[in-house]
Amino acid sequence: MEISIRELKSKLSRYLAQAQAGEDIIVTSHKKIVAHIKGVPRVEDAAIQHLLDAGLMTWNGKKARGGKARTKISGKTMAEMVLEDRG
Repeated sequence: MEISIRELKSKLSRYLAQAQAGEDIIVTSHKKIVAHIKGVPRVEDAAIQHLLDAGLMTWNGKKARGGKARTKISGKTMAEMVLEDRG
């Protein structure tokens, strides 16, 4: 998709969301290409989805609260595993 700088400035959030969803954004100035915006996919979403698909984690669709849920792998909470990884 090609858009002008003026259009990009007026609807920046919208175009950044489209780029993150996988659409390439070409930015033009006076009909000359000046930039190419390519979004970065959300890596954490893929990692979480992998854990859900593997049955290693469950989610009820609500906002996470507390750190009491334990994993099937180690019996530790997610918070404990993060702290352990950080050393």
